[in-house]
Amino acid sequence: MKTNMIKVLFLSQWYPNRYDLMAGLFVQKHAEAVSLYCDVQVLYVHADENINKFEIEEKNHSNFRELIVYYPCKKDKLFYKAYKTINYIRAYLIGYKIITKNNFQPDIVHANILTRTGFIAYLLKHWKGIPYVVTEHWSRYLSGRKAYKGILRKLTTRLVVNNAEAVLPVSEILKNAMLTHKLDNKNYIIVNNVVDNNFFEEITVSYRKKKRILHISCFDEQAKNVKGIIRATNELSKKRQDFELILIGTGVDYQSIHEFAETFNFPRGLVNFLGEKTPEEVANWLKNSDFLVMFSNYETAGVVIAESLVCGKPVLSTNVGAAPEYINEINGILIEKGNENELIEQMNKMLDHFEDYDSVKIKNDSKNKFSYESIGLLISKIYNQIIV
Repeated sequence: MKTNMIKVLFLSQWYPNRYDLMAGLFVQKHAEAVSLYCDVQVLYVHADENINKFEIEEKNHSNFRELIVYYPCKKDKLFYKAYKTINYIRAYLIGYKIITKNNFQPDIVHANILTRTGFIAYLLKHWKGIPYVVTEHWSRYLSGRKAYKGILRKLTTRLVVNNAEAVLPVSEILKNAMLTHKLDNKNYIIVNNVVDNNFFEEITVSYRKKKRILHISCFDEQAKNVKGIIRATNELSKKRQDFELILIGTGVDYQSIHEFAETFNFPRGLVNFLGEKTPEEVANWLKNSDFLVMFSNYETAGVVIAESLVCGKPVLSTNVGAAPEYINEINGILIEKGNENELIEQMNKMLDHFEDYDSVKIKNDSKNKFSYESIGLLISKIYNQIIV
C-alpha cells in the first residue's frame, strides 16, 4: 500500500475491457502517468448483453489497480432503458463498495469523458464530500459535429462542469468548443495525452529503397478522410513513384476504404494496408517512415501526431484539432481541411524535403509535452492545489 500519497479514483466512460482492449486506452495511460506520483485505482463499469448477473474483474496494471464491473443489460427486458440505468448505478455502487472496503478512501475523483461518468463524480462529491476533476476527450462539442444535443444531456453536463474543481481538456480547441456551449469553469487546464515510452526509444532504422509516407487512424471516413489521401496519392503517383504509402489501423470504414483504393490500380507496393498493429509495432513503423500524413476533417487530441513527433518524424496535417498546437515550421506543415490540391502539393514537397527537418530537435521539443513523467507530474500538481 502506498503511503503519504494522494489517493485518486479514476472513473471513465471508455476504458480497455474484455471486449475491446483499445477502448479508452488514452485514459489508462493517464492513470498510469498519475500513478507515478499518486495512489491510483480505476473503477470502470461496462454494459454486457451476454450476462445475467454482475461480474467483477480486478487486476493490477503497471503501478495501479483496476476494478471493472460488468453489468447485465439484456435488450429483451421490459423497460430496457430504465433497467439498464438502474444496473449502471448499481455497478458503480458495487465497485465503490469493493474499493473502499480495501482501505482505499479517495481524496479526489478524476472523471474521464462526460456526461454520465461526470455525474457519478458529482454525486460522490455531494454524498461523500470528495472533490473531482474532469478530463474530456470527446469531439462532439466541435462545430460541425452536431453530436452534442439533448436538453437533459446539456443541463447535466453543465451541472457537472460547473461543479468540478478543474476541467482538463486534451486540447485548446476542445476547451474553446466546450466554452461555446456555456460549459463554464474557472479552472480550465490543457493536459495532453500520453505517448508510450517505446515511442521515445531509439532503434536501428532499416534500409529501404523508397521514401515512406505513413498514415495511422481509426478509419472513420467522416472524421479521417482517408479517401482524400488515397485520391491525392493517385494524383501524385502520376508525377513520381519513388515513394510508398503505408496505412495502419482498422475501424468502421476500413473495408470500404480498402476497396476504394483498389479501384485505382496502383502499381504493386505503392499503397499498402497493414491493418491493426500493437503500440510497439506502430512505434517501429513510425521510426522507419519519413513523415506522417493526416487529412482529418476534425480531431480533438491528435495522439498519432504526438507519437510521430516523439519519434522525430515531421507531420503533414490538416489544420484541425490539436494539430496547430503541436505543428509548426520546425516539425511539419499544416494545410486547409478538405483541400486535396494542397495535400498533393505538400506531399510532393515533403517527399523532397523531409530530411531538412531536424529529427533530434523534434524529439527533444516533444519529450516534455507527452511523456508519462511530465503529464503525471502536471496532473498531480493540479490535485495538490485542489486538496490543500
